[in-house]
Amino acid sequence: MKPLAPALAGLLTVLATACSGDTAASGSLGPASGEGDDGWPFAVEELDRLDEPWAMAFLPDTGDLLITERSGTLHLRDAETGDRVAVAGVPEVVDAGQGGLGDVLPAPSYEEDGLVYLSWVEAGDGGTGAVVGRAVLETDGDGPRLDGLEVVWRQTPKVDGDGHFSHRLAFSPDGEHLFVSSGDRQLGDPAQDNTDTLGTIVRLTPDGEPAPGNPLADQGGVGAEIWSWGHRNPLGLEHAPDGTLWSSEMGPEGGDELNLIEAGSNYGWPEVSDGSDYGGGEIPDHAEGDGYAAPVRSWNPSISPGSLMVYGGELFEGWTGDAFLGALSGEALVRVDLDGRTAGETEVFDMGARVRAVEEGPDGAIWVLEDEGAGRLLRLTPAR
Repeated sequence: MKPLAPALAGLLTVLATACSGDTAASGSLGPASGEGDDGWPFAVEELDRLDEPWAMAFLPDTGDLLITERSGTLHLRDAETGDRVAVAGVPEVVDAGQGGLGDVLPAPSYEEDGLVYLSWVEAGDGGTGAVVGRAVLETDGDGPRLDGLEVVWRQTPKVDGDGHFSHRLAFSPDGEHLFVSSGDRQLGDPAQDNTDTLGTIVRLTPDGEPAPGNPLADQGGVGAEIWSWGHRNPLGLEHAPDGTLWSSEMGPEGGDELNLIEAGSNYGWPEVSDGSDYGGGEIPDHAEGDGYAAPVRSWNPSISPGSLMVYGGELFEGWTGDAFLGALSGEALVRVDLDGRTAGETEVFDMGARVRAVEEGPDGAIWVLEDEGAGRLLRLTPAR
């Protein structure tokens, strides 16, 4: 493993110090721990608490908020009143380990047809695997419900175990393509095997078919779905305002990554990593000319990025186009200054709890969803 650059080493020392305090038990928020910050650059408002939240998405017509809980509940939270109700018609999920109900995303056509996309984990021949489905969200009548749920994609193959499903969703800015992150299921080697979709990011049509023009389209089979490969556990997937696709990925022991995702690129797992195997086994670091796409930013020790948002608003001056990662073991909100295809300054804000999801609200506020244990829904606005 390469020695840390001095600036990065200093930043991670700040993160380790900030995360050592037990602020989560009291439910309070500690001070910001970013470079040069003496206080929070944002005000924090607690709006709700949930049991084991995983993802959230705003509906474009009303600003109402959909929130998934890993155990299998989908909530709809009213933008005006803050009232929250469970949505009926959610599929049965395998709630074990990292498995359960995952991401939620309104279709680009939502205002015309009410379609929303969901990811979850199901059981089947060979074990378990991630699934993506879509349904119409009906909000009239006695309560919200999903109608006409259909599966449009399945992770291939199903295998034993309950880790590294990933199953984050992102639509291309033109609405023509659905991207899905697919973890390596803690197996490693399948991430280099293009006859399966483990350890990949796939690009599909909205109907779940392999998108025309994919790098391995001529190969046929599930390989025709693949956009990039060599991934371990990409739990964040987001397009920047300029259209570039980014992913945050959990490394092994260290080596968490922020990656610029490009068609046909191999990101190296498990052949290379800036981290080490659990138990101390060494893995070659990324190196120039090794044939693998290197991360634009990596973290040692681990922060465990569980989500990714690229900010497109203007409410926070100077942050437009920057990446925000929710750190699980790091118990932090991490901002990376993005300039086109390169990463600059990094700020780390100690939140005192595992951050599971980060989203931009309709007004440009930043919404943070903490993991089970704290489970708070927070709204961040610029400090006055």
